[in-house]
Amino acid sequence: MLSEESIMEVLEAFDLTRSYRAAAQLSGVDHHTVARYVAARNAGLDPTSLTLAPRASALDPYLAQIDQWVDRSKAHIRADAVHDKLVALGFAGSPRSTRRAVAEAKATWRREHGRPYQPWIPEPGLWMQWDYGEGPRITGKRTVLFCAWLPWSRFRVVLALPDRTLPSVISAWDRTFRILGGAPTYLLTDNEKTVTTHHIARIPVRNAQIVSAGVYYGVVVRTCVVADPESKGGSEATVRIAKADVVPSEANLLPDYTSFAELEAACKAAMNRFNGRPHAMTRRIPAEALADERPHLHRIPDDPYAVAFGLSRTVSWSSTVTFGAARYSVPHTLRDTKVWVRVAGDEVVIVSGTPGEVREVARHPRMEAGGVSIDPTHYPERGEPADRRPRPTNASEAAFLALGDGAKLWLLEAAAAGARGIEARMDEAVSLAKVVEPGRVDEALGLAAIAGRFAQGDLASICDATTGEIHRADPTSSLQPGTASWAGFTAEEAR
Repeated sequence: MLSEESIMEVLEAFDLTRSYRAAAQLSGVDHHTVARYVAARNAGLDPTSLTLAPRASALDPYLAQIDQWVDRSKAHIRADAVHDKLVALGFAGSPRSTRRAVAEAKATWRREHGRPYQPWIPEPGLWMQWDYGEGPRITGKRTVLFCAWLPWSRFRVVLALPDRTLPSVISAWDRTFRILGGAPTYLLTDNEKTVTTHHIARIPVRNAQIVSAGVYYGVVVRTCVVADPESKGGSEATVRIAKADVVPSEANLLPDYTSFAELEAACKAAMNRFNGRPHAMTRRIPAEALADERPHLHRIPDDPYAVAFGLSRTVSWSSTVTFGAARYSVPHTLRDTKVWVRVAGDEVVIVSGTPGEVREVARHPRMEAGGVSIDPTHYPERGEPADRRPRPTNASEAAFLALGDGAKLWLLEAAAAGARGIEARMDEAVSLAKVVEPGRVDEALGLAAIAGRFAQGDLASICDATTGEIHRADPTSSLQPGTASWAGFTAEEAR
C-alpha cells in the first residue's frame, strides 16, 4: 500500500505522460499499480482506500495452527520458535514469511485479549510512587538510585543510596518528604522484602517495620501486582531517565564517579533539570506545580523515624560496634548501650539517643569486611605499659613514696634493674629521713637512681657527700698564668 504522497506522485506522472508504463518508470512502481489508481480516480473513488486482493500464500494451511500457538502462549511465543515448528510440519517457506504471519496473529490476539487501559486522573497530594534503579559502581561498590514521583505535579526525586536495606529506605522517605514539603496519603511501590515479607493467597503481608514507619509519617503503603511494572509507570519512567542522566554509559559519555558525594551531586543536578523544564503532558514546570500541590500534602514530624538512624547495635566492652563485618569505635562512655549505625556515602555514621534527642557520636570512613577503624579520642588517655606510676599498697610503701619524686624514680629504676633488698632499702630511707632532712634524702634517692646505686649503705654515703658545701674557684683570682704575654709574638717569631 502506497502512502498518500506516493499515490499523488503516480497520478501526477500519468497526467504528465498519459502512459501507464512511462508513469510507472517515473514514479518507481509497477504499471499495473498506475492503472489501478488511475481507474479508481476515474470512477470517483478514493485512491487511498484501495486494498489489494489477498494472494494465496504457502502459509495459508498453517495459519490456524499459528493462531493456536499464539493463543496458548498469550502472544509471547517467538517467531523463530513458530518457524521451527512449521518446518517440522513440512513448511518450506522463509523465516521472513513466518515473522510477518506471527506478527499479524499477535496483533489480532492483543486486540481481542489485550489488557484494557483507562486513563488515570491523579488527585493532588494523594499518591506518590517510588522504585529503585541500579546505580553506578564507585570504587567497585554497588549503589542504588531511589526514584520517587508525584503523579499530579509530575515532580521527580532522585536520591543515591548505598543499598536497599530498611534504614536506607526509611532515610530516603524522610529526605523525599522534606524535599516535597510534606507527605501524600498513599505510597505505591514494588513488593520488595523491606515492604512485603511474603504473600498469602496472593495477598501481600507487610513488613511490620515499614508499617510502623508509615504510621509515624502518616502514609499508607500499597504495592502493585507482582511482576506488573505497568501499574506504576511513572516511577518506572523516573528510573529510566534518571539512569540515562546519571549512570555513566556509552550514550552519555559521563566519567566514572570517584566518591559517593559526586554521585549525590549528580542526582541533585538531574532533579533540578527534570523539575525545572515543562512536562511534555501537562506543559507545566513540575517545580511550580509542586507549589500548588504542597498545600494538599500533610505535615511530617520534625524528627526522622528512629529506623532512619540506621541499624541498632550494642556497644561492646571495647567501645566498638560491628557493622558490615567491620568494627568501628565509639566514645567509651557508651559501653553496653544501644546506638544506630548507617551508611552516608563513603562514611559510616553512628548516632545515639532517642528520636527526639538524637546526636551523632562517631563518623568513620567505610571499611572493608574485617577492617577496624579506631578513633583515639574515643578513649581516655593512658600511658605506655612501661610508663607505670608507683601506687602504695601499705603504710611502709606510702611512707617511702611520700619522700618525693626521687623516691619514686629510685623505686622504678631499682625494680627495673632487679635490685635485691628493695624493701629493706626503702625502710632505710624512711629511717634516714627522720634524722636527715627529708628533702635531702629524696634528692639522694634521685641521684642513686641515676647512678644505679641500690646497695646497702649507698644512700647514706650519698647523703654524706651532699652535706658539704661545694666551693668553686673564681676565674678572676686564679693562679693559672694567662696567655696575654704571647700576644706580641707572630707565627714566624715563634718558629
